[in-house]
Amino acid sequence: MSTSETAATSTPSFRSAAASTGAGAGPGGRWGSLGPVGLVLAGGVSVQFGGALAVTLMPRAGALGVVALRLLVAAVVLLVVCRPRLRGHSRADWATVVVFGVTMAAMNGLFYQAVARIPLGPAVTLEVLGPLTLSVLASRRAVNLVWAALALAGVFLLGGGFGDLDPVGAAFALGAGVMWAAYIVFSARTGRRFPQADGLALAMAVGALLFVPLGLAESGARLLDPVTLGLGAAVALLSSVLPYTLELLALRRLPASTFAVLMSLEPALAALSGFLVLDQTLSAAQAAAIALVVAASMGAVRTQVGRVKTAVPEA
Repeated sequence: MSTSETAATSTPSFRSAAASTGAGAGPGGRWGSLGPVGLVLAGGVSVQFGGALAVTLMPRAGALGVVALRLLVAAVVLLVVCRPRLRGHSRADWATVVVFGVTMAAMNGLFYQAVARIPLGPAVTLEVLGPLTLSVLASRRAVNLVWAALALAGVFLLGGGFGDLDPVGAAFALGAGVMWAAYIVFSARTGRRFPQADGLALAMAVGALLFVPLGLAESGARLLDPVTLGLGAAVALLSSVLPYTLELLALRRLPASTFAVLMSLEPALAALSGFLVLDQTLSAAQAAAIALVVAASMGAVRTQVGRVKTAVPEA
């Protein structure tokens, strides 16, 4: 999979750019028996149910505390597994990974502030507008006006379907979407400068260093409660470690275009996990709004993939 294809087809997912580091390797081994599509869907279900679990943890640890626990546990796991080399990197390398870590921390912080105020499905739907906008702008094709119109229609439906939608929560979700788009850009840059998942591990450590003081300031000793620590570790594993691993294995056997389309289902999976775990039901208008944004995301991905495939023979 070429660099240009990775950049073109990974925009709907904040995890795809990081996971695509391992693309092109051999078979997925024992995990591969699930099938690459099953691995991607399992990763999506894992991250959204991890988000639902995080919402249940917020009364105990606060939104900032949950982010701090998630980033800290994920950083420890990735540093132990990857054991990234600290020497031999330029200042530009370190600047890139630091910005990547700051972006990751901001994305998680804003999103968790959003789901503390609005339902999980609408939060992810608003958040995905960031990567969708990036994909539309990168393509520069007239057909993307259709996908943009679909996404805007979904947003208007969300506004009408969620009459009591907290405007502050919606603003946090949109801010998380902006950070999601920035995450994709800096994830790709980090992947070019650091081998394997070393850059991701270091960036996760940067994010943890930023948020642990904030989490302690908000929740203090509550973060040290064994139950809170255990649930925070579960959120980290479900929302970061497990989906990254499953998607990396899937990308070894799955075309990047198919992967990106599957990742466009994130808002629907979020709505499902919100319903099953948090009892957050959807009206017909709310479900239609999510469906429109999912369709817009899938369409933008397919358009971008078509552009890349057309450009290769011409080159």
